[in-house]
Amino acid sequence: MTAPSGDSFPRQNARTLRYTLGRPRNVTVSPDGDTVLFLRSASGTERAGRLWRWTPSEGERELVDPAALLAGGSEELSAEERARRERAREAAGGIVGYSVDKKVTLGAFALSGRLFVTDVTNVHTRELDVRVAGDAVVDPRIDPTGRRVAFVCDRNLWVMDVADGEPVALTRDDDGDNDDSVSWGLADFVSAEELDRSRGFWWSPDGERLLVQRTDEASVPEWYVSSPADPALAPTVQRYPAAGTTNPDVSLWLVSLDGGRTRVELPAVDAAPEDAEYIATVSWTDRGAPVVSALSRDQQRMTWFAIDESGRTEVIRSVSDPSWVDVIPGSGTWDGRGRLLTVEVRDDTYVLCADGAPLTPPRLQVRAVVDVDDDTILVAASEDAGRQQIWTVSERECTPVTPADGWHAAARGGETLVVSSADLTRPLPKTTIHTAKTSVELESHAVTPLIEPRVHFVPSAPGRPRVVVLFPSGHEPGDAMLPVLLDPYGGPHHARVQHHQGAFRESQWLADQGFAVVVADGRGTPGSPSWERAVRGDFADPTLEDQVVGLHAAAHAFPDLDLELVAIRGWSFGGYLSALAVIDRPDVFHAAIAGAPVTDWRLYDTGYTERYLGIPRESDAEAQQAYERSSLLQRAATLSRPLQLIHGLADDNVFVAHTLQLSQVLTEHGRPHEVIPLSGITHMATQEEVAENLLLLQVDFLRRALNLSA
Repeated sequence: MTAPSGDSFPRQNARTLRYTLGRPRNVTVSPDGDTVLFLRSASGTERAGRLWRWTPSEGERELVDPAALLAGGSEELSAEERARRERAREAAGGIVGYSVDKKVTLGAFALSGRLFVTDVTNVHTRELDVRVAGDAVVDPRIDPTGRRVAFVCDRNLWVMDVADGEPVALTRDDDGDNDDSVSWGLADFVSAEELDRSRGFWWSPDGERLLVQRTDEASVPEWYVSSPADPALAPTVQRYPAAGTTNPDVSLWLVSLDGGRTRVELPAVDAAPEDAEYIATVSWTDRGAPVVSALSRDQQRMTWFAIDESGRTEVIRSVSDPSWVDVIPGSGTWDGRGRLLTVEVRDDTYVLCADGAPLTPPRLQVRAVVDVDDDTILVAASEDAGRQQIWTVSERECTPVTPADGWHAAARGGETLVVSSADLTRPLPKTTIHTAKTSVELESHAVTPLIEPRVHFVPSAPGRPRVVVLFPSGHEPGDAMLPVLLDPYGGPHHARVQHHQGAFRESQWLADQGFAVVVADGRGTPGSPSWERAVRGDFADPTLEDQVVGLHAAAHAFPDLDLELVAIRGWSFGGYLSALAVIDRPDVFHAAIAGAPVTDWRLYDTGYTERYLGIPRESDAEAQQAYERSSLLQRAATLSRPLQLIHGLADDNVFVAHTLQLSQVLTEHGRPHEVIPLSGITHMATQEEVAENLLLLQVDFLRRALNLSA
């Protein structure tokens, strides 16, 4: 799909949600491999996802158009659904998720708080009447047999027969469980935001029982998100577990269809009372009993439990790490031989293990377990954090099924493998269905980007940051000295130096405004375990040092970089790093833009912050020092360079208090700075006009701060 005439890159980038709209996503493959379901919007600028089906005989066919179901009405989201989408960084609309039975013959999804089921085979969708349950359905899930659907409504779990039935409350009772602090079937904030677990209930393979999360937030501090632009609006109350404060009381229960409940006891290991602070992963397949992993409060121990029919648990494996234990997607499930599959650290490598025995070789970093069948395991892994391959792992060999270059993701069913691939040679990813007989590329409706990044990789070495440089289009070495803009994220979980074009489009546009843009992934970003753990106890020094090292490496490789005109910009952790850079190293960085920065790590959540800096208890001097060492507020008085702060006032992840407290300290010490408050904007600035103009405002600030002509 081509871009509308006259579109600018900032407008196109915002309108297309960074070119994600119109692409196939959320792929599911039936066990026999004959049916592939996926979501895709009608165009590269349409946000409403539609449900599609592919079969070998018919090809692609649209199953559900949300606009037809809403009959021209607008989509309305409940507070719970908005929170779920914010945690998942989901900015699209329409159908954004769905569930299916085991055979992929029946699907269920929520749309505008209403519950719909789709007959995949006969292409028929109908609404189920759930008015007795409440106003808005959240996270409906078909049981594996296709007979029933369970869903959350009004903080309780309900179930109903798909064919003919009324909703039945499985958790509603009169014992005080229905106040605002208790919910059933929903993931808590830390699980969704920091542990990548968005689900709060799981069906048994036979569809007769469920494993359900109960969350009691009564002891969690209340924080408030207000709307200063409209003083008539009351602030929204949110339970937020800031570092060092109380987490919610999270428990698991076996729930039968008649409402009978049994609490699953997760006993402490080695008599440590906080060994089951977080429920990290849950797996319930027909290969064995349900498996739950529990993570200790300090996140240095993970324990896997098997649960029997009575709710009793047995420890089947436990691992520990003096820094932290990683939660790897797909880890903690049975394989076809009844062994527990986990991803563990061995010889500075994330290794796939079966009952603790390694299945993958050293230096191949396993990032996710994608699929498990009776014979093989599908994993996402690579030796380079900037690339991701799909591999099959069997008892005797580990074989790549995608090219070494680029970034690949996959879904599998039977002999059918669906692969999404992106690299530096094509502007957009492609999604290909590989069956035993043929390969077919799914259609993409995404808009062709106006920008094609020109990425120059800086030679690297072990223990050094991964660095790329982008120059203005048409620039040739020796043409002119260029002001430099560093464009990092720089923190855990996210690599910026990835081998696909989508990672660098914004950076290329910034380069086209007259900058040499440097992107560096230093210690703490994805890599080997030791590389990631280098930030334990100190977010400031190693991350900032590696940005300086990356800058100098880029300047050594490309003499066109003017080190007398260096700026840095970033969002979230990148915002923290940018403000840190201009405060601590004014000799290197001459201006900074900090978007939604964490300025005091005591104001960020337990699950993320305590993993890296420890639990800030009065009795733990080491942790206290880590928080002081990593805080911007303790350093702000020395600011001597231009700093622009940007923050959404409705941000419920990095609260605007971070920016306001930093601004207060700067003002108290007479340090000039700029603040751009974004009314009604959360941690994701996805509104088209805001997202577009933010880029333009940042370039204007950089030109003013560095005294550059337009």
